[in-house]
Amino acid sequence: MTNTTENTFGSGMTNEDWFNLGKSDVWAGKAKVPPEEDSQAASMYELGYCEGEIKRPPTEISQYPTAHLN
Repeated sequence: MTNTTENTFGSGMTNEDWFNLGKSDVWAGKAKVPPEEDSQAASMYELGYCEGEIKRPPTEISQYPTAHLN
């Protein structure tokens, strides 16, 4: 995501921040809690949450070990 426009309520979080927070919340097993006072931030959070449900977190260990190169 390259859209870093500040949200309208001035929380100091960018659209990308809200998107990443949504992904982070789903990966941490947290309930979905988008901001209520800012519809644009809520949309970005929802998008991140949905993407987080589709893609695995970067810290998740794959069940298939990779081959070691010697």
